[in-house]
This record gives sequence, structure tokens and C-alpha cells, in this order.
Amino acid sequence: MNALTQVRSFIAQGVAIPVALITIMVLMVVPVPTIVLDLLFTFNIALGLLVLMITVYSTRPLDFGVFPSLLLIATLLRLSLNIASTRIVLMNGHNGDAAAGQVIQAFGNFVAGGNYTVGFVVFVILVLINFVVVTKGAGRVSEVSARFTLDAMPGKQMAIDADLNAGLLDQEQARARRQEIAQEADFYGSMDGASKFVRGDAIAGVFILLINLIGGIVIGATTHDLDLGTALQRYGLLTIGDGLAAQLPSLLLSTATAILVTRASAPTSMGEQFSNQVLGSSQSMFVVAGILAILGLIPGMPTMVFLVLALAVCGAAWQTRRQRARQALEAKKAAEPEPVPPAELSWDDIERPDILGIEVGYKLIPLLDSGKGGPLLSRIKGIRKKLSKELGFLIQPVHIRDNLELAPSAYRVRVLGVPVAEAEIIHDRHFAINPGDATLPIEGVAARDPAFNLDGYWIDASRVQEVQALGYTVVDAPTVIATHLSRIIFDHASNLMGFEEAQMLLDRLAEHAPKLAEDLVPGALPMFVVVKVLKNLLAERVAIKDMRTIAEALTENAPTSQDPGALTEAVRAALGRAICQKINGLEPELDLITLETNLERILLESITGGAAGSAAPEPELTEKLQTMIRSAAENQERKGQPAVLVVSPALRQWMSRLLRPVMPSLHVLSFQEIPDDKRIRIVTNIGSAQAALEGGA
Repeated sequence: MNALTQVRSFIAQGVAIPVALITIMVLMVVPVPTIVLDLLFTFNIALGLLVLMITVYSTRPLDFGVFPSLLLIATLLRLSLNIASTRIVLMNGHNGDAAAGQVIQAFGNFVAGGNYTVGFVVFVILVLINFVVVTKGAGRVSEVSARFTLDAMPGKQMAIDADLNAGLLDQEQARARRQEIAQEADFYGSMDGASKFVRGDAIAGVFILLINLIGGIVIGATTHDLDLGTALQRYGLLTIGDGLAAQLPSLLLSTATAILVTRASAPTSMGEQFSNQVLGSSQSMFVVAGILAILGLIPGMPTMVFLVLALAVCGAAWQTRRQRARQALEAKKAAEPEPVPPAELSWDDIERPDILGIEVGYKLIPLLDSGKGGPLLSRIKGIRKKLSKELGFLIQPVHIRDNLELAPSAYRVRVLGVPVAEAEIIHDRHFAINPGDATLPIEGVAARDPAFNLDGYWIDASRVQEVQALGYTVVDAPTVIATHLSRIIFDHASNLMGFEEAQMLLDRLAEHAPKLAEDLVPGALPMFVVVKVLKNLLAERVAIKDMRTIAEALTENAPTSQDPGALTEAVRAALGRAICQKINGLEPELDLITLETNLERILLESITGGAAGSAAPEPELTEKLQTMIRSAAENQERKGQPAVLVVSPALRQWMSRLLRPVMPSLHVLSFQEIPDDKRIRIVTNIGSAQAALEGGA
């Protein structure tokens, strides 16, 4: 056991293969003793048998992926042995049939019966079997398999992507399957070329035989003064023995090549497949037994041989039928449900909701079949990738399933198992949206865009260019669903952030700033506070890509407050430059809507339970305030400028919650979030509380 382990370690270290190749090269130019030649011929036969047995017991071709390289090395070894044996035969052949070693002598005397004519015929038959039958067939199978494997690669890759997008595979499993497909293509491509080695070796064996025979006769007659008959007898037997000793391992490797390329991947070995598929049909064996019995009764036929074989086949068929009947009875008993007491309710009986899910009607199922050109899965994958980069954390896979309760062309989006949106589309048409500058009406099925609630029309695909020329924006049905899903994910990003996602963000932060990550959790804050802050940021559409700045702000402000709301404001102040840049880019000036000082004071006292004596402003004041701010925001948007309301830090969070449902495009900032180098321009100043009550500004 230790010796075998050492040999395997020697090969695995990459030393054995170079040594073997150098030894093969040395055999071609350096004379070797006959005892070494016998050892190498025996090793060559053993190597052929080992390769053949490995191919028989392999369950799939990739289990023996090193076979093409091993085939090349074995072919070189056999050719080098031919050269070494040729040297010895031509130099010492005049001494008799033992001059080239015992292996060649045994093949010449035993296999060929001591007759070089018989040996030559046997050699020619072996070459024909090897070259014309086995090698030629294996080469053709390798060529076809390589072509079909390469043609099937795109479809297999798309199937893996579909399973990955549907959540059936994780990243590691998908990577392993892609690697297996690449290895399979490389293997069959290599086998297509490796079969040429065996074919060339068979041709070389014929030429080596002729060269040895002619050269031996010439050398024996001219150098050693042998008569023609003696020279032919001695050199002929040695040449035939040498050729047969080389052709046997060559035939073994050719057979192994043919078996390997004709094998189909299966979880069982070749013997088990033969047992189940060849000897598993009792009906076929009964027919064969009957035919053998009829042939045995024909006059002139060896009756006893045919009848004995017919009885043996009939007995095997009877045993097979009994075994199949017994297996069917056992399977039937196993399939019968045994009366068992009702199982106790467990947590496994409670279905866990998908974080993100889409249910589709049966008419939308073709959009999910990537094999038939359905693009929806790839669109969803692109959305996840885009939003993950934009928001700063990984969006979970979207689980897609059909729902027969929905309308045939409808779909429903769920977040954490709760339906958040539902719409209906026409899957084989395109949707035309008026961006605002198209004036001519078009024919189609009127509908509203589910993502942005814009008016539009479902039109035939043949009219896309015509409608686009009229100024409409035209998209296909998968794009409508994908855009709607993107909007939903963006709006519900805070719901998708949980403890697992927060932990992954901290783990990534620890790779670059381990001390900061350790000081934050559990040093400065518990995890639930960090999660709440991240949720607050995402709820106000603030990306959390800059986790380093977020962690530094939380760690710095944690000693003074553990309140998630106060910490959120501190983080927003730290991210102020990024927030402002997202609003108006690199523009040096920012237009602002502000509140009059007295109005801010009244609002602040109201929400903090101060002079107003209540926890919130009066409903009338709140309604008027929303109306005036909406009017100012719409004026800004009509001018093509972002609508930005700036208030004091203590008031910002309350104002954001108040205005977000009615004005999602309005940005509510505090003065601390505006960078010092950003110039500001106040375009609207919302008036005092009394003016607000009167509807003034």
C-alpha cells in the first residue's frame, strides 16, 4: 500500500511523465538488453489491459479524461519498442529465435505455431481488424461526437443560465456544470485527433514488419552467409513474433478507444448496462432458444451443440422472467401505502415565502423558455445585476412559477410572499408609449404602462417601425414586465434588505477594513440597528455602495445615540456629496425649495410635542403644506430641474415620510447634506403657518 501511494505521489508531482517520455526517446537510439526488452514488452501489454479495463468500468467518458494523452504516450512507447526490437532482430537474428528475447520468441513459436507463414497471416488479420474495423469506426464516432458536442454547447449553456435565474442552481453548481460542458467538448475534440494516432500506428506496424523481414533476409544472406530458406525461417519468425507482440497491445488500445467514444454517460458500469439491456429481455432469449433448437434439428448440423446451447439460453430466459416478476411484485408491494398514523405537524409543513417572486398565466410561459427564444429570464438577470450595482447589495434571485388562477396573459409580483403588483399584457404584441411629443393617434389595444402608469397601445410586431416613426416609444412584452419588475424592486429595496444581506456587506467590508467592521458590530451597535439604518437609506433611495463611509458615520455617532432615525440622519450627512451628485450631477449650483423660519419652528414644535401640544401638526396645515410643496415641485420639474426641498435636520425625516407617498420624485434634504462647495439658489420659500392656512406661499 505504501509503495502504491509513493508511485501515485511520484506521478502526481509531475515527474513520472517527463521521465517516461525521455525513456521512450532513449529506447529509440540506445541498444537495450533482451531482458529489458522482455520487461518493456510485458509492461506494454499490461498497460493495454489496464486501459481497456478502465474504459469498461468507467460510467462516463469524462471519468477517463486523460485517455487521449495516455494513448499518445502508449503509442510512442510501442513504436520505440518496435525500433529497439528491430535493432536486436537485425543484429542477432542469425543466432536463432531466442535472439530477441523470450516475449518475441513466445509470440513467434506459440501464437504463430513456429511457422512464419501462419504468423504472417495472423498478423495481417490482426492489422485488418485493428485498422479497418476498430480504428476506422472509432475515428468516425469521435469525429461525429466532437461535432455534435460543439453544436450542443450553446443550448446547454442557455439551459444552465435558465436554471440559475430560476433559482434551481447556485453560482458554484452553475460554474461546475459549465466547466463540465467545456471539458466534454475538449475531450471529444482530443479523441477525434487521438484516433489518428492508433490509425498511424497500425500502418507503421505493417511497414516495420516488411522492413524487418526484408532487412533480416538481406543481412542473413549477405553478412552471416545464411541460405535464403534459413534466413527466411529465422528472421521471419522473429519479425512475426515482434509484430504480434506489438499488435496485441495496439489492438487493446484501439478497442479501449472504440469503447470509450461509443459509451453514453450513465450512472452504471458497462457490465451492468449489458446485464440490464442485453440479458434483460426474456422474450428475446426465448425466441433465440427456439431458433437454435430448429437449426439443431436440420440434418448435417451439430445437433448436440445447438440443442445444449438452446437449453442454456432457454434456462437463462426463464430465470430472467422469474426475476422480473419478483421485482414487479416487490415494487407493487412497496408502492402500496401502508396505513400510518398522521404525522405530527412540523416546521417543514410551513412554506417559506420567496423574497422575490413572479407568477404568470399560462400564455406567458413561452416568454420563460430560453430554448425557444424566450428572453424574460435573461432580462430579469440583467435587472438584478444592474440594480445590485446601483443599490449596493445583492438582489436575491427571482423565483418564477405559473399560476392557473391568474388570467392567461396576467402576471403578479410578490415581495416577501405578499402581492405588490399585478398587470396584464399581450405577450405576442409590442407596447407603444407616447413620450409626450407624439401627436398622431395610432390603432391598437389601449392600455396603461404598469411601471409608470402611462397611456399606450398594444400593436402588432409588423408595425413597430411605422409607429416609431410617429414618435412613439415601442418595447416588446418581456421588456414591459422587466421594467415593471425593476421599478418594484427599486421601490421595495428596503424590504429586501435583511440581516443576511447586512452581514454580507459587513463581511465584504472586513476584507478591506477589518478593524472598522469589528468596531461597528458588535462593538458600537447591535446588528438590528445597522439593518434598520440601511433600510431607512434604501427607503429614501440612497444607495449603500459606500459601506466604508456608512460604517465610519455609525461608529462615530453611536456613543451619542442608538436611535436608528438619528443615526440615519448622521449617515445621510456623511453621504451628502453622493446624494447631491445623484440629484444634479456635477452642476455647481443646486435649486432649492425652503420653508419659512416660523413655519419650520411651528412644525418642529408640533412633531416634538412642544408648543403645539400634539404629536403632529393639524390636518389642515398638513394638507395645505403638501399642496404648496407639490405646486413648487411641479414648477421645478416643468423647467427640467430636480425638485429639492431643504429643511432643518430635526425636521427632515418627518417631512420625507409626509411627502414621499404623494411626491416620490421630490428630494427632501437637510442643510447638513449639502456640500460646502455646492452653490445653492432658493427658488421658492414656503410662507408662514398662517399663510399656509390661507393657501399662500
